[in-house]
Amino acid sequence: MALVAMGAAPAAAEGWFSGDWYIKLGGAVLHAPKFEGASGREFSFQPMISIGKAGPSARFSSRNDNISWAFVDNGTFRAGAAGKLIWGRDGDTHPAIRDLSEVKAGGEAGVFAEIYPTDFLRLRAEVRHGIRSHDGVVADLAADAFFDVTDTIQLSGGPRASWASAGYHEAYYGVDADEAIASGLSPYSPGSGIKSWGVGGAVTWKTTDQLTTSVFAEYQRLAGPAADSSLVRERGSKDQVLIGASASYRFDFSLR
Repeated sequence: MALVAMGAAPAAAEGWFSGDWYIKLGGAVLHAPKFEGASGREFSFQPMISIGKAGPSARFSSRNDNISWAFVDNGTFRAGAAGKLIWGRDGDTHPAIRDLSEVKAGGEAGVFAEIYPTDFLRLRAEVRHGIRSHDGVVADLAADAFFDVTDTIQLSGGPRASWASAGYHEAYYGVDADEAIASGLSPYSPGSGIKSWGVGGAVTWKTTDQLTTSVFAEYQRLAGPAADSSLVRERGSKDQVLIGASASYRFDFSLR
């Protein structure tokens, strides 16, 4: 697939990919828990990527949105593929999890769908399966209301919730017998269930037609199998707070 204009061709040869597209590239600097369930905090970086067809109006996007490619986009409903990069976790960088099994760097791949029931509300869901880092399934739900304070400044926020299968919880929160002896934590074998619930908000500034910047804050309360883990109860915290700033640049292009 070339991102260049081609000569005349029969209409039947044009696929769903023909038309005007955009790609948003950027990143966020975060001050967040050192690992999921930790009480200590550190600075980190998160890449931001989004690809989709240009629509009749500007799309709302959130820091919570993972890498996504919209196959369907009619202005009110979007759906397609979603993915997430996962950094590794081990005791060399986090003493609190020393003697626990390493979580390898990898990712998650799946699908997303979002709908705009009103001009100021977006509902989004993602379902992803782990690759290398864990063998579980994660489902994220979010609702965001967004309001334009000026032509370039927008306020947004709303509730979030996340569910995960036993495979995910085992990788991040499980403590088997050998790990319990080595680490001093109580043994714990988690199942599937709600992972967390919370709320988030952001102030977004459309600096130029292509460049967008924002500051944001998120609060998560670990629940279910995650909250019951001995790692969280004995060395971590159920309350997870994240603050940060991001910037992304939009590139427009056409496919023929």
